[in-house]
Amino acid sequence: MPVWKWALLLALSLALAMLMYTIFQVLYFAFTEDQWIPLLVGLVAPVCMIGLYALFVRWFEKHWAQDIPLRRLAQDTAKGFGIGLGFFVIVVLVMMLLGLYHIDSIGTDKPLDVLSAFFMFLLVGTGEEIMFRGVLFRWIDEKWGFMAALIVSSLLFGFMHYFGPVATLWSSLAIAVEAGLLLGAAYKYAGTLWLPIGIHWAWNFTQGNVFGFEVSGNDAGVSLLKASVSGSDWLTGGAFGAEASVITVMIGFILSAWFIWKVIQRKAW
Repeated sequence: MPVWKWALLLALSLALAMLMYTIFQVLYFAFTEDQWIPLLVGLVAPVCMIGLYALFVRWFEKHWAQDIPLRRLAQDTAKGFGIGLGFFVIVVLVMMLLGLYHIDSIGTDKPLDVLSAFFMFLLVGTGEEIMFRGVLFRWIDEKWGFMAALIVSSLLFGFMHYFGPVATLWSSLAIAVEAGLLLGAAYKYAGTLWLPIGIHWAWNFTQGNVFGFEVSGNDAGVSLLKASVSGSDWLTGGAFGAEASVITVMIGFILSAWFIWKVIQRKAW
């Protein structure tokens, strides 16, 4: 297939994936005054998006999607969730040791809001992983190889976050390094979307609704911990949240390097 045609088809696939993701996001936020409808959308939307992804691959690419095996749904999603949760526990522990993060109170009087955010971030993780790993990474990997797919998908994933309310060039680069590399390498290592979806899901929910940080510069709403964050922006992440912290970047890079090394060891690149 000529490169121009391949690039055009890739752009079309990404546009359709983004449209699907945007529609479900709009549905979620259109009913925020009602506590139950967003919760329902957060539950149903990820299932619908995975189903639409499977149908699109079968219809458009003429084969069954190999990266969403149901037999590994629970196992890989749970592993990913554990990695994302552990990642931010380590980040916060380091910040606490450095005197940057101080817990003021524990608990919330709005548990349903926390539950709604839990499933909202499942929606976010599913939609963005379909776009950036299921479509972009996979297509480039199949044509140009693992390293090209990893670099391009990571940079574009970081660039997508540049348009946030308090985003900077540094925050976008930080996300590309700590999250883009990690999610891409985890996808290649596992061979399924479930692992990066689990990581992405826990990553957002843990930092926003457990530890009370902004998520990519956006207020995540109610959190289980109320905390005070003080110190240099390059250590705390400032208004953008912990994702823009050099601590998070270093931990994310180390974890990404481990996954990349495991992929290379298996000669899967």
